[in-house]
Amino acid sequence: MRSASYEHPLAFWSGVTTTTVGVLLQLPSYFMAHDMRYHLAGMPVTTEMAVGMVLLFIGVGITTYSLFPKSRGKRSELSKVSITPLDDAPIRPAHIGLLLVMAAAITIDVMKPTAFAFLAPGAAAEYGLRGPLNPTADALPIGLYPLAGITGTMIGSFIWGWLGDRIGRRASILLAAIIFIATSTCGTMPEFWMNLVTCLIMGLGVGGMLPLTFVLLSETVPRRHRGWMIVLIGSDIAGAYIIVSWLASTWAAPDQFGWRLLWLIGLPTGLILLLLNRWIPESPRFLIRQGRDEEAQAVMRKYGAAIVETPSELAVEQDLGGGSRLAFSKPFLGLTVVVILLALSIGTTQYGFQQWMPSNLQRLGFSEVNASEILRNAAIIGFPLSLPIALLYGFWSSKKTIILVIAVMGGSLAAFALLGDQVAANRTLLYVLLVVPVWGISILNAVLAAYTAEIYPTVIRARTSGLSAGATKAGGVLILALVVTAVAIPSVRVTAAVGVIPMALALIALIAFGPETRHKQLERITAEELMSFPGRSGKS
Repeated sequence: MRSASYEHPLAFWSGVTTTTVGVLLQLPSYFMAHDMRYHLAGMPVTTEMAVGMVLLFIGVGITTYSLFPKSRGKRSELSKVSITPLDDAPIRPAHIGLLLVMAAAITIDVMKPTAFAFLAPGAAAEYGLRGPLNPTADALPIGLYPLAGITGTMIGSFIWGWLGDRIGRRASILLAAIIFIATSTCGTMPEFWMNLVTCLIMGLGVGGMLPLTFVLLSETVPRRHRGWMIVLIGSDIAGAYIIVSWLASTWAAPDQFGWRLLWLIGLPTGLILLLLNRWIPESPRFLIRQGRDEEAQAVMRKYGAAIVETPSELAVEQDLGGGSRLAFSKPFLGLTVVVILLALSIGTTQYGFQQWMPSNLQRLGFSEVNASEILRNAAIIGFPLSLPIALLYGFWSSKKTIILVIAVMGGSLAAFALLGDQVAANRTLLYVLLVVPVWGISILNAVLAAYTAEIYPTVIRARTSGLSAGATKAGGVLILALVVTAVAIPSVRVTAAVGVIPMALALIALIAFGPETRHKQLERITAEELMSFPGRSGKS
């Protein structure tokens, strides 16, 4: 099977090799700092590092060139490839393989922003920055670090959303992976401003990959299994939290390789993702929209779908424009309000409450290692709960499941807002209450990503998934900007309270505008939405 992912294979692998060499040239300075506990602050930029930085730009540029397909005109005629056999196909080993590879991609992706919570104390100490553990220091705030990274993810979500609809879902995922490799050098930067720039760029790839993995899954797996599969692997966000918290309390601990290791692992994990790319197909729906019917049929055969020549179900989108404005016009405006509000609530909770919890636990008397262990254990305790939520979403009701998760999350955050620092006095109560937001924010992210990938038409599905992810990061940018400017103190009580407000508004909007998507073909969902506004009914 030829899965069109890049037009120039030689250029692609040349770019990957050049980028990897550029990263490797940064590592000698890191290892030379072994006797200083891997503290690089203030060290000069060596010749090897400078050459490596140049190679990084060249490698990323070559890879980007290799992934852009040749220009193809807009398809004028209707495709005769039916997508229904793909939606009704039985689960095959190819589906399971795709599920596992996408789970790995999501884990690798989410490890990047998750790391900020655990490296902030170490970075603040090394660079002498102002933070929760040193609030009176006459220095730059550590909040600039996650703010730079999250700002990058917000911008990247919008850019990669456009790329996903322009060059394809798979090609965009591979481009994000090369960004991961290049920006693993964030862990070798000797100056704080270099960390900010590198992590901003890293955020571009991080913000783009996550929504596109859900889009690719929604457009490839059978409809009866689409919902629970997406939510289940989306909940692996909690798995990323477990891995990062384990690394923070072991190999990346101050007496081991230090906080910089949490960035340097981007090199091996990015390479792993690129090596797995042969098991990542292009979306058949995207290929059909692009007039590449033969390639779409090859992908469909791999997943056990018979090829039936009949007017494609994608004809329902024939009269829809492909611009981003479509998401803000009827009948999609109400859906977009739901998505943005829920995304903002996730962002303010994840980058407010969860982001500052390691530092807050240390402020309340726990050691850095103990704080990481507490959060790791909370994530492990909650992780098995992802399966019943995934099954509820897939086999009970997508809309009601989201409402249920919002209600549970809101209750836990309200308890933290009421108890504040007093929650640390009772270790059992602390664990019980922490399980919900630490695990719940990952499952809420997953159900939102799955829902967004279902409720919009193929022509803007990547863009709107990028919009959803970008709005999530916008909530993070908002809360982190308030922290940096000292308008809001990142205490347990304040960060919990900030997350509850947009969550309540999202709940109201979901009840009013959210459709049910369980077991429905994506094109049927679009058709039902268009039928509510006859003027935009499209062709049936």
